[in-house]
Amino acid sequence: MPRAVIAETRSGPVEGRSRGGALLFAGIPFAAPPTGVRRFRPPEPHDGWSGVREARRFGAAAPQRPGVGLTAAPLSWDEDCLTLNVCTPAVDSGARPVLVWIHGGAFRTGKGGIPWYDGTSFATRGDIVTVSINYRLGALGFGDQSDLDPALASSGASGLLDQIAALEWVRDNIAAFGGDPSQVTIAGESAGAMSVGSLLGCPAARGLFRRAIAQSGAAHHTLPVELSREVGRAVAQELGAERAADLLAASVDAILDAQERAQSALEQRERRNPNGLGGLAFQPARVPELLPRPPLDAIRAGLSDDVALLCGTNLDETTLWGLTAFDEPRLQRFAGRYFGDAADEALAAYRRSRPEASRSRIGAAITTDHLFRIPAIRLCEAHGGPSYHYLFSWASRAFEGQLGATHALEIPFAFNNLRKPGVDAFLGPGPSPQPLADVMHDAWIAFVRSGDPNTTALPEAWPAYDCERRPVMEFGDAIGVRDDPESERRALWNGLR
Repeated sequence: MPRAVIAETRSGPVEGRSRGGALLFAGIPFAAPPTGVRRFRPPEPHDGWSGVREARRFGAAAPQRPGVGLTAAPLSWDEDCLTLNVCTPAVDSGARPVLVWIHGGAFRTGKGGIPWYDGTSFATRGDIVTVSINYRLGALGFGDQSDLDPALASSGASGLLDQIAALEWVRDNIAAFGGDPSQVTIAGESAGAMSVGSLLGCPAARGLFRRAIAQSGAAHHTLPVELSREVGRAVAQELGAERAADLLAASVDAILDAQERAQSALEQRERRNPNGLGGLAFQPARVPELLPRPPLDAIRAGLSDDVALLCGTNLDETTLWGLTAFDEPRLQRFAGRYFGDAADEALAAYRRSRPEASRSRIGAAITTDHLFRIPAIRLCEAHGGPSYHYLFSWASRAFEGQLGATHALEIPFAFNNLRKPGVDAFLGPGPSPQPLADVMHDAWIAFVRSGDPNTTALPEAWPAYDCERRPVMEFGDAIGVRDDPESERRALWNGLR
């Protein structure tokens, strides 16, 4: 039986356990249950508890339907989901750097407590405290219902408010777990990285973190309030809700069913007439009190200049969702959606950059740039503080190599968790890429500790990003700095969304 250990929080004492050379405290509430009259409202403080609360098991995920990748399997969920997990080297006064991880999942799926996000190696190898969090998802976290009740004006950003509440909990409690609240790094992947980008542009989050890591996501996925209300209306219509009371009376399953129908209808409309959803119906709304302007504009204006940034993408992000079969006319039409009259020029540039690629791979390269690489570059361009840009290019050998360096593949490398369940199937057969994980994980450790990812294990110095040289550290079969990789492709997107 793993040894129990006690830590004191402002809400009451919690009992964790020893595991793998570190201490784990799981399922700690950081806010009151967002149930009943609290549904669709900002998170509220937890009432606390008397006696020692067991914190040995991960809390339930936010309500969701199965997704893809890490969230393809059904997760145990509950509307009472606002919990977090702490992995620490020791419960003492060590004042260690803190990494707060925000999970991905298209703002509709995922949870903080999955094996790929295990912070044990950060604790044992880097002397770092790791926190992973849950936040409300889908219609419950990002469904703007202010049309039905003006008191729900912030409901389109409830999930982002949850993230801020979790960071406030870290500020107020992490010292009891051996962490330093003045040395917090926020990090995330996919929707988690998009959340990081939003927090960088959020005045209410200022001072809650000093460093930020955005893996395959940037500051580009938020909705203007008008469009967020359209999404909320679509959910309410599918649910048959005409009053705010109907939202409170509906079962969670009914809300999830309505959410999925609304998502499908909105995606079909988006394909016919793009209107700014960017493929995600549920994403943070730019509520004036929280995000008074688009995050990238706020970042460009200097809001987060005092925050160090590590940001990057994977070479083949969108292969995770499958490779689309294209004949030449269909590929031409597809490119036209992004580049208009310049589609022929754009396709020629993509073919020059990847001369051996099939039409399906060319299509995946375009969507990878549109959804991930170009937004990451724009974030680095906008950020006035130190920024370090990376490209993850190690190709999965699974499924006969069809995935390449796909979306989320970098996570077990960054966390040094190649031996966790499910990772081997994602990597595919062949020798372990542990040497690459060692180098990459140590760079992440260095950044969390100092705001600079340089280590002696890197074959050359990793320079901060600038808009002239545009240096990018590549992590793949080869590790090294590349200056302005795929510059011709990058230039194609100037002035485009």
